[in-house]
Amino acid sequence: MFSVREVVTSRGMLQYRTEHITGLMCRISPDRLKRQIDQSVFLPPNTGGCPFCRDAVMTVTPTFPDGNRIIRGESVTFPNLFPFGEGHVVTVMTREHAVVTFSRQQVVDALLSQIEALRRIDGYPSINWNFLPSAGASLIHPHMQGLSDSHPSRIVDLSLDASEQYRKKQGRNYWDAVREQERSSDRYLFGDEILWAAHAVPVGEREVRGILPISTLDEMEGYADLMARGILEIISLYRELGTHAFNMSIFFDKSGNDHGFRAFCSMISRINPNPFSTSDSAFMERLHLEPVIMTLPEDLGKFYKKEKK
Repeated sequence: MFSVREVVTSRGMLQYRTEHITGLMCRISPDRLKRQIDQSVFLPPNTGGCPFCRDAVMTVTPTFPDGNRIIRGESVTFPNLFPFGEGHVVTVMTREHAVVTFSRQQVVDALLSQIEALRRIDGYPSINWNFLPSAGASLIHPHMQGLSDSHPSRIVDLSLDASEQYRKKQGRNYWDAVREQERSSDRYLFGDEILWAAHAVPVGEREVRGILPISTLDEMEGYADLMARGILEIISLYRELGTHAFNMSIFFDKSGNDHGFRAFCSMISRINPNPFSTSDSAFMERLHLEPVIMTLPEDLGKFYKKEKK
C-alpha cells in the first residue's frame, strides 16, 4: 500500500515514502534525531487573564443559540469566538490552567462534549487538539476544537476518494486491508477494536493512527472511553521519547454517507526548540493539510499599492 525508495548518503540513510492510494509523500531522515533540538516541557506561569479559567470562562466565552454552554465534568464547551470553519466549537478540558498529566475522565468528557456539540452541525466533523505552544496552541489552558464544514478538508477528501476507489477496484474495504497489514507489521502498537499503529507514510513526526470500526460521528459516543485510553497511551509514548507537545485530529465522514471510509485518529509529536514561542503550524496545517490564513491576498495587494503611492 506504500513504497519506499531508500538512498544512502555520506551522512546516513534517507527514505522517500509514498502512499499509493492517496498520493501522500514524505521524507524520513533518521539521522536528524541526532540534532537533539527538543527541550523539556515548559508551562508558563498563569499571570491572569486566561479566558478559559473558571473565573472567566462562564462570562467571556460565547454561548450556543439556546443561550447555554455544554458542561460535562470539568469540561465547558461553547462556539469559537474566532472560527475558521462553518461550525467551530471549543471544549475547555480542565479546571486547572496548566496540566501535564490528564485523567481518562477528563479526556472522555471532552470527547463526549465535542460529539454533542458537533452533532448539531451538518457537515464533515473532526475533533482536534493542539497541546502546548510549539504545537500551535494559542492558550496553555488545555482545550479541544471541533470543526464541521460542508466540504471535507484535504486529508479527508483524499481518504474518502481512496476508500471509494479501492472498494470499486478490489471489492473490499480499504481500511480493513490497512488493519490487516498493520497488525502484522513492525508499526503495530496496540489495540483491536481501535487499532493503533505508526503510520507508514507519516504527515508529521511519530505519526500514530488509531483506526475505528465506524465511519460517522453518530457512532462515536460508544467509543469515547476506548479512544481516550488510546490517546493517553500515545501521549505517554511521546513523553517516553522526550516530547510533550502534540497535535491530534479525529476525522469522520458526513452522517448518512457511505464511502467505505473508516473514522481515524491521527496524532503527531512536536519538537519544542523555543518553549516561549507559539508555532503558526497547528492541527489544520499538519493533520488536515490545509493552512489557516489570516490575511486576504487582495488586502495585501491593496496595502502595497497604497503604501507605494
